[in-house]
Amino acid sequence: MALNIQVFKTRALTALLFVIVMLMGLLWNFWSFLVLFTIIHFGCWYEFVKLMKTIYAENFLKHCLLGIVYITIPFLLILYLYGQSNEILIHDTFIVIAKGSIPLLIICSIWINDTMAYMVGSFIGKTPLSKISPKKTIEGTLGGVVLCIGIIGLTIHLLYGNNNVTIICMTIAGLCAIFGTLGDLFESKLKRMANVKDSGNFMPGHGGFLDRFDSLLFAVPAVWLFVYIFLQ
Repeated sequence: MALNIQVFKTRALTALLFVIVMLMGLLWNFWSFLVLFTIIHFGCWYEFVKLMKTIYAENFLKHCLLGIVYITIPFLLILYLYGQSNEILIHDTFIVIAKGSIPLLIICSIWINDTMAYMVGSFIGKTPLSKISPKKTIEGTLGGVVLCIGIIGLTIHLLYGNNNVTIICMTIAGLCAIFGTLGDLFESKLKRMANVKDSGNFMPGHGGFLDRFDSLLFAVPAVWLFVYIFLQ
């Protein structure tokens, strides 16, 4: 997959604006977080219903029920994760989980994985990952996962210098990278079934809401399960 400079510039510019809006919603307060993800939630639903209508025509309504599991539950879970603020004891060390920190880590991990997978795949990608998404390569996917875990791990270690915190964050990053990729492939399958390139067009170079948040929809339940089992 050759690197297209013009496409990369367009994606980079819109991604920068996207990052600014996302960070404001994530970091300002709970209400900005709620408003941001409410908009994302209904944007994803709107595009999902359109896809179902295109794929299943007259019987699309019953297939739209899948959206409760695919879209609504992940957004309820990320609201739950936002409110997680407690102390856990690991190997005689108290680790403080600040409110809002887990969703921020999820979003950053997905961004890093997407960016690194695109870059690695652009330069050395040769082996297609799946027929569902021909542009994705095994090399790019593996590079994205490894670099995502490494960058998150290094950043957290430099900021906090605590091995337990670093391992937890690297685990979450790995879950986001792996399940985020699965979410991307699932949405690509839906688009292929509907015979459309993008689920929408609200972001030039990035498509619609589902195109932008498909990874999040799969990553959040995986991270929630990890938090529920190991960090409660």
